Amino acid sequence: MKNMIQKRLFELQDLNYQEFNAKLLPTVDKEKIIGVRLPTMRKIAKELAKGDVHTYLSTWNDDYYEETMLRGMVIGYAKLDFEWQLKYIAEFIPHIDNWAVCDSFCTGLKGTKKHQNEMWQFLQSYAASSEEYNARFAAVMLLNYFIDELFIHQTLMLLDSIQNEKFYTQMAVAWAISVCYMKFPEITEIYLKTSTQDHFTYNKALQKIIESKQIDKDTKEKIRTMKRK
Repeated sequence: MKNMIQKRLFELQDLNYQEFNAKLLPTVDKEKIIGVRLPTMRKIAKELAKGDVHTYLSTWNDDYYEETMLRGMVIGYAKLDFEWQLKYIAEFIPHIDNWAVCDSFCTGLKGTKKHQNEMWQFLQSYAASSEEYNARFAAVMLLNYFIDELFIHQTLMLLDSIQNEKFYTQMAVAWAISVCYMKFPEITEIYLKTSTQDHFTYNKALQKIIESKQIDKDTKEKIRTMKRK
């Protein structure tokens, strides 16, 4: 099956898109990018998710960026019991080696909405990880599924604990904090005043808040005064 999928991906190769993607993914070897557009990838993933999912997910072939991306999409699309999905999520995470696969994967795990408590417990060890994409996975999952009235305080506390000083982790944490501010400004402002987050991540979160079109001019000026030096 895996050779057939790889062959199909190459048949759908778009060299211009390969060039475009390579510029967006500086941590990925260009030779490992086939160049298949995302709508096409999603279509293939949905087809695979309707087939023998367990066989597909139990055999690894991630020679190319698209193969890894595809596997993550299938885990999200497949109609699996949540326990099985968590198993496949745990197996997949060590194979994440760039921001695009991480973020696409997280966005696809929509079953989390029905299993917030179980996923919250699952995320704890990843939030504490020193591995860049383990911790980014946790931050992006928080961003997508845990910025709500029930979890906002816990989410801010957990985001504050993610401090492994890896660039793609820091950027995800900053992004998540900024979204917390958009949805819960008063709570997040209180958090920011006592945050122990490193200076780079903290200031990057402020920058993302300031850059938002949802924030009025006076609020942006207030946020600017909170910048650390």
